[in-house]
Amino acid sequence: MSRVGKYPVLVPNGVSVSLAGSEFSAKGKLGTSSLKLVDDVETTIEGNHVWVKPRSESKRARMMWGTTRALINNMVKGVSEGFTVNLEINGVGYRAAVQGKTLQLQLGFSHDVNFPIPDDVSIKCEKPTSISITGKDRQRVGQIAAEIRAFRGPEPYKGKGVKYETETILRKEGKKK
Repeated sequence: MSRVGKYPVLVPNGVSVSLAGSEFSAKGKLGTSSLKLVDDVETTIEGNHVWVKPRSESKRARMMWGTTRALINNMVKGVSEGFTVNLEINGVGYRAAVQGKTLQLQLGFSHDVNFPIPDDVSIKCEKPTSISITGKDRQRVGQIAAEIRAFRGPEPYKGKGVKYETETILRKEGKKK
């Protein structure tokens, strides 16, 4: 039995959800999101709760039960609050700045790295060493954060590079004489 799927998704005030056939949609202050539901699960809306139940006891139905519930929960949370991933930049001369629709990164290369900011997310640099990525789609925000981190991931000797704010870098000892 799914531990995630058996709980309902609570729909907060200011968010409206609708179910049309196999298309689930949520609308909130940050926009609208929709999800194509699979045939293996049954979704019902009762008041301000969304319930997800498997249609059969097949392995695929049980797998999709918790997955669908998690996707719906992330959609509802995304259109009401949004998701944020914070990145930190460590290193001498390493910095970031937003210029128009481009994130300009100086990461120790001979050239600046220019990352075009997509329309569905917003990127802010409060300090030159911190980047904040915000959007309504959890997967999209995480993917963009991973792409920015991949330009210069943190190295274990001095900890230089781009890392998640919550990430801990395991440091190694340098060469000995």
